[in-house]
Amino acid sequence: MPADMEAINLLTAVRKNLAAGVLPLNIAGVEEVRENVRTAVEQLDDYILPRYRSLDAPLLAVVGGSTGAGKSTLVNALVGHPVTRAGAIRPTTRQPILLHHKLDLPWLENQRILPGLRRITGTAVGTGHEISASQVGATPDAKLTDSIILLQDDAVPRGLALLDAPDVDSISDENRRLAGQLLAAADLWIFVTTANRYADAVPWKLLSDAAGRNITVAVVLDRVPVGVEEEIAKDLRGMLGREGLDSAQLFVVPEVTLDELDMLPPSSVAPLKQWLGYLAADSESRAAVARQTLAGVLAHLADRGDAISQAMVEQESNGARLAQFAHEAFEQAHEEILVSVQDGTLLRGEVLARWQDFVGTGEFFRSLESGIGRLRDRVGAFFTGKPKPVTTVAAAIETGLHAVVVDQAAKASETTEERWRADPAGKSLAAAANLSSLSPRFSEHVAAEVRAWQGDLMEIIRTEGAGKRMTARMVSFGVNGVAVALMVVVFASTAGLTGLEVGIAGGSAVVGQKLLEAIFGEDAVRRLTKRAKDSLSTRCTALLETEKQRFLSHLVDVPTEHDAADMKKNSAAVRRLAREQGA
Repeated sequence: MPADMEAINLLTAVRKNLAAGVLPLNIAGVEEVRENVRTAVEQLDDYILPRYRSLDAPLLAVVGGSTGAGKSTLVNALVGHPVTRAGAIRPTTRQPILLHHKLDLPWLENQRILPGLRRITGTAVGTGHEISASQVGATPDAKLTDSIILLQDDAVPRGLALLDAPDVDSISDENRRLAGQLLAAADLWIFVTTANRYADAVPWKLLSDAAGRNITVAVVLDRVPVGVEEEIAKDLRGMLGREGLDSAQLFVVPEVTLDELDMLPPSSVAPLKQWLGYLAADSESRAAVARQTLAGVLAHLADRGDAISQAMVEQESNGARLAQFAHEAFEQAHEEILVSVQDGTLLRGEVLARWQDFVGTGEFFRSLESGIGRLRDRVGAFFTGKPKPVTTVAAAIETGLHAVVVDQAAKASETTEERWRADPAGKSLAAAANLSSLSPRFSEHVAAEVRAWQGDLMEIIRTEGAGKRMTARMVSFGVNGVAVALMVVVFASTAGLTGLEVGIAGGSAVVGQKLLEAIFGEDAVRRLTKRAKDSLSTRCTALLETEKQRFLSHLVDVPTEHDAADMKKNSAAVRRLAREQGA
């Protein structure tokens, strides 16, 4: 039967989306959803895609059940001689054995199903089995649960492969995981339980799951004491019916003494063997079983896809909240930097002292009171003397501005980290890295950006003073000196200063303002000041953005609304496929 390429393409896309989907936020219920994602990808690889591509392939019947239920003994009885190990030491079945007819080997050896398991090939001989040295992808330290034995035995009817799986309640985590994987890859479950343990919780959880997926199930009630077969079978049928498994085949194996090879008498398993032989011999019956199971598994995949989609929505919502915490903290840091720049704070201390050294003492300020008309002469004469180097003012400004930016970035990082730690979605992310500390080279980057901003101002001055007359005026003051004056004007406001500082800083700003007005004019000074502030704002934004990204980088794998919508859309398409298979 040719495969439906449109459906296969859809399922391949679903598999890709699931495999790529990461749910990084540890919110309530996420572990269960992550496990659903893992098992959904596994089942697409192990069963859905292989079966969809080849409905005519042999049925895979997985023999599963609880510890000591007699799975291996049952498999041995079905083929008529010992091929799997049975014993008192638990767990008994460690490495799964896949029994098959020799003509069915091509369907199984090419990793069409269960592609994640290495193949070890062998041939049953006499009353035991021999395993050849041929191993696919074997490594010296490979675990038993990473491989599967393909055991050729022509006692197995063509069209059917029997897989002896580990115990579903094994004391080994790896065995339990592998048992679940193998059962999820089955067309048909042969579930083995005993008269003493058929009501155990673990098997019924798996049987309920099978009912929910509409998988074809045969239940083998093993070791039933003579005389109570009908009573126990009736009780078990009632339990199956209540779980939605009315259609499950039930086979009763009476309690008997095993022979010297630990074999059941052939009559004990004759009804089950006959039923399996009938399925194997009739291609329509095999296809019906395959379609029923495939439809059920697809419907279950669609349901899981819906749940995963909802989990993606929740992840997106939580991720957006964490991102907003970072945005708010670093936006506040940006505002605080600009306030510190414009409220006169930076004209305190060292910057103020160096500026005074540069422009002179109170006598220079008083000379400005004579009016702007004589400013050029007075300032020009002043600069013919030997004021303190302008570089000392620029260096003081650089140091002060650097300190403000670093301090505000550190506060934003600490605030964001605190809010993430207090949030269930962000707690584990914050614990995974020291997010409250700034990047190792952040201080260097700030220093470079401050120097670059000072360079911006000099370029602005050069551009604005490109006219011959203005150039002549600037010769008296120097481009660096004019640029420093512009920086002081940017820091002009006196808010935040107290006492004598107000007058001093205000006077400092007046000097810078009048000097710039004398060269460029009032309108130009306003324009220059705005350009200088905008340049600083832009550079601070870029610096803070790099630190904010330390937080946001932990959210890059959080699904988006688009991801969730795609998953929901794919689930609807998979559900349509399920209906088509069940038609």
